[in-house]
Amino acid sequence: MAQHLKSSSSKSAFVNILKHNFGIGSQSHAARPLRPNLPNGPPRQNPISRLCNTMAEKLSSIGLHEDAKNQVLDFPGGKVAFTHEIQFISESNKERVPCYRVLDDNGQQIPNSDFVPVSEEVAVKIYSDMVTLQIMDNIFYEAQRQGRLSFYATTIGEEAINIASAAALTPLDVIFPQYREPGVLLWRGFTLQEFANQCFGNKSDYGKGRQMPVHYGSNKLNYFTVSATIATQLPNAVGAAYSLKMDGKDACAVTFFGDGGSSEGDFHAALNFAAVMEAPVLFICRNNGWAISTPTSEQFRSDGVVVKGRAYGIRSIRVDGNDALAMYSAVHAAREMAVREQRPILIEALTYRVGHHSTSDDSTRYRSADEIEWWNKARNPLSRFRTWIESHGWWSDEAESDLRSRIKKEMLEALRVAEKSEKPNLKNMFSDVYDVPPSNLREQELLVRQT
Repeated sequence: MAQHLKSSSSKSAFVNILKHNFGIGSQSHAARPLRPNLPNGPPRQNPISRLCNTMAEKLSSIGLHEDAKNQVLDFPGGKVAFTHEIQFISESNKERVPCYRVLDDNGQQIPNSDFVPVSEEVAVKIYSDMVTLQIMDNIFYEAQRQGRLSFYATTIGEEAINIASAAALTPLDVIFPQYREPGVLLWRGFTLQEFANQCFGNKSDYGKGRQMPVHYGSNKLNYFTVSATIATQLPNAVGAAYSLKMDGKDACAVTFFGDGGSSEGDFHAALNFAAVMEAPVLFICRNNGWAISTPTSEQFRSDGVVVKGRAYGIRSIRVDGNDALAMYSAVHAAREMAVREQRPILIEALTYRVGHHSTSDDSTRYRSADEIEWWNKARNPLSRFRTWIESHGWWSDEAESDLRSRIKKEMLEALRVAEKSEKPNLKNMFSDVYDVPPSNLREQELLVRQT
């Protein structure tokens, strides 16, 4: 009966039946109370009338409550159910989002782990490039300390994110880096000499000496020039991804940023832009624990960065950024989804910045040397991946020695050549912006030449 009473017409019909059968509401019935009214008291209601009215109200009430539970609001974006309870969404889940990994801290493959198989050739190149990146960082860092370079920032501790992610992409995928992804360029064929030319800002530098060291760029390798301002590359990447989509390209845009970058407005604008426009773009966050001296505990109260994707309607995953095999597999799967389904993907890679933020920073002033040493030894991405490739018979101590000796020689020679090369022509300081330089720039150039 309650189900039948969901419609207002059924409720009215039921009440009318009661009135008709029992004479409820008629003048004759109202004039014939079963008991006389008490003196000076309110008139008594006929008990039959009271019973029938109560039954009608109860049954009608049941129908109304069921209506409320089943009603939905057809709102833009989908139907929204109603509730009669005050319910707030929790600020966080009871358990943190798990972190995907394939290799344990000792480099042993976890049983029944799900990962994308890699060939011997790819695996050896991933490891070789990680070693090369480490040696390049050490030599450039020492050169800056000797006063030969003005600035440098290393990727020590984050080599797996650099190289393994690059290995999972295609040359057509467009890269929008922050300033700690030179490994992507290295994987794509940027030579040690090209790295050295940029850091020294000589005439062979593609930026013509107008950028700080480590602000690399390469049109040929689809690697947009690094910009020092935090997170500005994110909305740029979304725009490029939407362009690839409109042109029907079998490619995506890939952008990197740190945990500190997620506090910038450009991060939130980019994620919303990408989700709404369904742009094929990968957001790869290097959550290395520190935004210069600001720890993640003071950066956000959420469960890291991975949960922010869901708020914008973006598929997301958390990955062990020091596990090269996990990074390769996650980025490979993410790229496939982004291109095939035309959607953005957010990847949070948990890692640790073993080096200082840059040569302008002394990280021991805000974190302990023991903490740095533990991460460098216990969770080193190079030693973990080396153990795995050695277990397959793809690497040896002899191969390690030969590689390190060869790369060190090549790096020192590249440094020597870049340092001795001529600087760019002074006119390059004022070119490549205006077709016809305005008068104020011409005056500035004249003043510089006179000085």
